[in-house]
Amino acid sequence: MTAARLLVSAAHKSSGKTTFSVGLCAALRASGLAVQPFKKGPDYIDPMWLALAAGRDAYNLDPFLSSRDQIVATFGAAAARADLSVIEGNKGLYDGLALDGSNSNAALATLLGAPVLLVIDARGMTRGIAPLLLGYQAFDRNVRIGGVVLNQVGGSRHEAKLRAVIEHYTDMPVLGSLAHDPALQLDERHLGLVTSLEVDNAQTHVQALGRRVAEQVDLARVLELARCAPPLPRPAACVTPLRVPPPARTVRIAIARDKAFGFYYPDDLEALREAGAELLPFDTLHDARLPAADGLFIGGGFPEMFMDELQANASLRADIAAAIDGGLPAYAECGGLMYLARSLQWQGRVCRMVGAIPGDATMHARPVGRGYVRLQPTADHPWAASGEVLAHEFHHSSLDGLPHGQRFAYRVGRGHGIDGAHDGLLHRNLLASYSHLRGAGWAARFVTFVRGVGIVHGSAARPARAEPLVA
Repeated sequence: MTAARLLVSAAHKSSGKTTFSVGLCAALRASGLAVQPFKKGPDYIDPMWLALAAGRDAYNLDPFLSSRDQIVATFGAAAARADLSVIEGNKGLYDGLALDGSNSNAALATLLGAPVLLVIDARGMTRGIAPLLLGYQAFDRNVRIGGVVLNQVGGSRHEAKLRAVIEHYTDMPVLGSLAHDPALQLDERHLGLVTSLEVDNAQTHVQALGRRVAEQVDLARVLELARCAPPLPRPAACVTPLRVPPPARTVRIAIARDKAFGFYYPDDLEALREAGAELLPFDTLHDARLPAADGLFIGGGFPEMFMDELQANASLRADIAAAIDGGLPAYAECGGLMYLARSLQWQGRVCRMVGAIPGDATMHARPVGRGYVRLQPTADHPWAASGEVLAHEFHHSSLDGLPHGQRFAYRVGRGHGIDGAHDGLLHRNLLASYSHLRGAGWAARFVTFVRGVGIVHGSAARPARAEPLVA
């Protein structure tokens, strides 16, 4: 199977590859092409911007959380629905956890046969760009670097010098040159970029990026590079997308989707639906009550940025607390855990939160937990499979004041979790974790758990099973 594709990478993080990738997707879409975006790694925020630019969900490709065959299957299924695919890398081209580079951007490009378009932050550079590019070409001959885009160029004279040096010393084509323009940068804060959900003029900004890329990048040559990709590899025959037989009863899961909570993987949401869940979005900032539901899912986000609004919505906080105390099956990740705590403290201020968790969330200036984690489910986990669980965390908050004897769903082998040794706080039928899960397996197990509990919040309850609630 052939599919036009390329991977956008850089020499190091903060080179402007996200801004460029978003603008490239917007420019190609404006030209009439169907563009499928992807993001390497576990990031939630960049895919929001990529999805806005392309007009379709962006999927994550993560060598730590997924097998090679799962990555190939995920990529192939989504890429087949588009004219070409744009994969945005993370950090630098050769960066990754493994010494051998097996989980680097370069390894992902090799796995998918994707030509690489290298974005170089050219500020302060002239002749020095040549050894940089030559080194990147020579380091791994299995990686095809098909062109370079010069970013943050200081003017026409600077661009002319860079192009002359690259042409003289290398055989790498320059496919574009983006002038330094602070107005087009995407705003950043403590966990990365500001999400597209929080920017009122996000679509206008993305369109402006698309116009700038179309003006300063040779889109025809970018397309030529993408279309020279070889046929896609095929995943092993045993690896197929998870398909769950239609259940006897659909369950309704209320899901927080608003400016405060937006960290969800689109394929995980698809897996929840395939397992028999109807997802009912609600707004933690404005809705007075939960929708009538069999279960609750609150993903990650930035509750600290909206702590005043979350505190002000007392009716919803009370309704969520009553639902969880009444045994409604619930799952919360990171920001969701913070929201369900008694309080949230940040920058010298304290706001009341839901209070379903007997602890208080405190924001810190530096990360408390950051990176990939390895978890071992405990005997108390209400819906886990056996074996190690791979996940990731990125939080600046801690959960303080928990009572002695608190039960947890996981022991932490790698990472921090809630207290350095445990994650996945359990209360009634709630599991709240700093770790973000990935993949269809957890989604199907959670839906099965929701269906088995049989409690409905907000309407006449269906008959519940005889088993007692998790204490």
